[in-house]
Amino acid sequence: MASTPAADRTGTDRAGGVQSVERAFLLLEALADAGGTAALSELSASSGLPMPTIHRLIRTLVQQGYVRQDTARRYTLGPRLIRLGETAGRLLGSWARPYLAELMEATGETANLAVLEGGEVVYVGQVQSRRSMRMFTEVGRRVQPHCTGVGKALLAQLPEEEARAILGSRPLQAHTPYTHTDPAELLRHLAAARETGYVVDDQEQEIGVRCIAVAVPGAPAPTALSVSGPEARIRALETQDGEAALVPVMRQIAERLGRVLAP
Repeated sequence: MASTPAADRTGTDRAGGVQSVERAFLLLEALADAGGTAALSELSASSGLPMPTIHRLIRTLVQQGYVRQDTARRYTLGPRLIRLGETAGRLLGSWARPYLAELMEATGETANLAVLEGGEVVYVGQVQSRRSMRMFTEVGRRVQPHCTGVGKALLAQLPEEEARAILGSRPLQAHTPYTHTDPAELLRHLAAARETGYVVDDQEQEIGVRCIAVAVPGAPAPTALSVSGPEARIRALETQDGEAALVPVMRQIAERLGRVLAP
């Protein structure tokens, strides 16, 4: 009989990680990807883990409050995760603040950082413009992704099928006459954004407001950086070239931030 590898005997993989912990987090992420609710069979299919392993891990996660079982015998993300998520979000904003401040100083406009969570955009960081007329979004605010620059930059980072699932097939909510409400049209817009490396919110959430957003590469989850302000001022920034060119400046800051956030 062949000898059992040390990783199998101890539950520790070759990289030094604890396999059971890795699998527990894999299940939590599978639950999140499923919208927060899934049956054991669905978790087995999405994670690739055997059912006995899932039973054991889920039972432990339920006991600790990180997963709940509902009346239909499906499993949901538990309330104990809320505190972890809120704390992580605050820390993410703190780590990003020097980079947001740099972007604000370079452009004179409000700089934002957002992540995608449960199909929604969550603002996790912001440094406001010093100008009297400026954009303001509360950190922690949740908005729909289809009508914001950061939201579209986040969707553009996903595989098309995943973005399509978030958008759905029905007309999207119109916030202004400029909002993209056709999911198919928006998907074409996202494909173009992947080619150019940035997206524009041209008064799609609020009349008179323009926003330019880029992805933060290397972040552990879809993350986007943006500048927003009055339409005329943002358009003026877009006309600058050379070292002051808006999108290259944003992408360079985003790349450095991504290296800080990378796992």
